[in-house]
Amino acid sequence: MRNFLLAFFLLLHFFTLAQPHNDELINVVVTELNRELTEFASAKQPPYYLSYRINDIYSSTISSSFGSLVNANTVRSRIVVADVKVGDYSFDNSHVMDNFDDSNFPHGLPKSQPVQLPIDNRPEAIQYILWQQTQNLYRKALIEFKAAKNNQKVVPNQINDFSRERASIHIDPPLPEFSNFFNQIEWTDRVKKISAPFLGNSDVIDGEASLDVGMERKYLISSEGTRIAQNRLFAYLTVRGSIRANDGDVVPLHLSYFAFDPQKLPSVDLVLKDVNTMIAKLVLLRTAPVAEPYTGPAILQARAAGVFFHEIFGHRVEGHRLKDKNDGQTFKGKVYEQVLPKMMSISFDPTKMEFNGQALNGYYQYDDEGVKSQKVIVVENGVLKTFLMSRTPIDNFSSSNGHGRAQAGTEAVSRQSNLIIESVKTESMAELRKMLIVECRKQKKLYGYLFMDVIGGFTTTARYMPNAFNIFPTEVYRIYIDGRPDELVRGVDMIGTPLAMFDEISATDDQREVFTGYCGAESGSVPVTAISPSLFVKRIETQKKPDSQVEKMLLSRPDHN
Repeated sequence: MRNFLLAFFLLLHFFTLAQPHNDELINVVVTELNRELTEFASAKQPPYYLSYRINDIYSSTISSSFGSLVNANTVRSRIVVADVKVGDYSFDNSHVMDNFDDSNFPHGLPKSQPVQLPIDNRPEAIQYILWQQTQNLYRKALIEFKAAKNNQKVVPNQINDFSRERASIHIDPPLPEFSNFFNQIEWTDRVKKISAPFLGNSDVIDGEASLDVGMERKYLISSEGTRIAQNRLFAYLTVRGSIRANDGDVVPLHLSYFAFDPQKLPSVDLVLKDVNTMIAKLVLLRTAPVAEPYTGPAILQARAAGVFFHEIFGHRVEGHRLKDKNDGQTFKGKVYEQVLPKMMSISFDPTKMEFNGQALNGYYQYDDEGVKSQKVIVVENGVLKTFLMSRTPIDNFSSSNGHGRAQAGTEAVSRQSNLIIESVKTESMAELRKMLIVECRKQKKLYGYLFMDVIGGFTTTARYMPNAFNIFPTEVYRIYIDGRPDELVRGVDMIGTPLAMFDEISATDDQREVFTGYCGAESGSVPVTAISPSLFVKRIETQKKPDSQVEKMLLSRPDHN
């Protein structure tokens, strides 16, 4: 009876794999997957897991400078990454080896590199590429598995190498025609208009607008029975202007807008209004003083606070890092301990499509390992509850929570999605400013800082480097205790170490805003969002930015002659 049940399960599993779908590419890939599984069944050490992740991408970029078109490019591509695992869920070829001597380990092994697939769905061409990738990676997996077994130490309560997850089946409708989604002629004219106002000031040295529009159909087909084809559509408009200050330093400002449909981006008139405001700020930055290094109170406006938390907190709760002994592992051993003020809670919610009418870049239905997206409350009332998990288990966290993410052509690891910061105790911005003044007097400071906007930042989490962060503000003001008007300054970078900064957060305001961006890490660039209130911090540290000098013009600009 036992043998019958096993045979029935295998037959049922194979039947599930063979089910047709209303997607031609899935049918081609499933046919090849089934063929390979049949042949692998007779191997001495067959793979226990086999998958293909395919990104079918339509993308278009339009860029303009000072009102003229400088780039218009449309690309269609298909990228596949295969994954072959030998062993079992508890111990496979991906096993982390301690004190591994690789002097006798064969180098030059094939890697899981991205490969271009044909876009015409010709079965023999697609199946040939999949077969070639599979056999190369299978050879590599066998060698890695043998090395891992030879290096294995007896460890009680060993953590599995790969988590067992329920197979997912989800097929979105086919993508629309790209020409119906995006009118390139119409948007070329709009993008040129958006960058044209920079012509009006002779001191502006960069005045650019760029629109990136994409349609992506993301596939995952695996031996576990997962069949996913999910669509991602996006439009990302950015504006960049920079001016030469009196001392020759180049000072930039940035604007960005995000939507799931280019027609839902702000109107040209609204963007032009923002551009003119940006130019007015650039003019002020031309003569603004350069800030000196500073330590003292500050307010981080909501967008700046979102980037701040993304960098110094978000990367440190990405679970796969806790399996890397070279990582600083800031929060390892701190689960159920207070790591933030009790008023604060932090979640990551890729199921959320919008906030206050604004589309969220970190939205997705399934992660890049086929696990359904889910809201994860990482910190509740200041207490650390969990980590962002992919299918790489860590101690006490054996399952994925839908945060295995990757750029096309890279291998998935745990990554952030929509970072959402909430506070049960809020104040108005006016009250935060009062707190700042009071704290400045306590610390005998003539002024505190207001960080209004940032372009991004970076952090290091490696164990053998300082676990520090660097945030790049673009719009910074001094708030004086004597009541004089706020003063715009330039040349400021915010620096520090995470745990010290968390202890300095004292209050939040009652208005949350969205920062939209793309995060780069081990698995490439992934779309993310941060939603945060403004923060009052009792002590921050700044340093001077590196000078970005340009030579003084020898000739006047022709348009201002």
